[in-house]
Amino acid sequence: MTVNDVKTILGACILCGEQYLGKEVHTACGADMMSDVLAFVKDQSVLLTGLCNPQVIRTAEMMDIVCIVFVRGKKPDEAMVTLAAESGIVLLSTEHRMFTACGLLYEKGLHGGASD
Repeated sequence: MTVNDVKTILGACILCGEQYLGKEVHTACGADMMSDVLAFVKDQSVLLTGLCNPQVIRTAEMMDIVCIVFVRGKKPDEAMVTLAAESGIVLLSTEHRMFTACGLLYEKGLHGGASD
């Protein structure tokens, strides 16, 4: 699956990183607590979250996350968009709630990684 597939499945709008829509993604994680992402997530390509602060971008950088999807229509501020763009991270926003967004991606074959 590609980032563009994620965008299409979730009916998401792109906030930055259009040039990376062709990147492959193999796993996903849904979390609002970045400490959980740091502690439990391995090799995740997509992070779905309702948390909208710079720590999300910093966590994604540390974990080599390709794409962040903000759920419930959340939109990051310009500073976050700039930080993500500088790091080569795609930012998407979807109106879906976290549970629904994760379910839609799972249904299309994007799973959670080693613990599946």
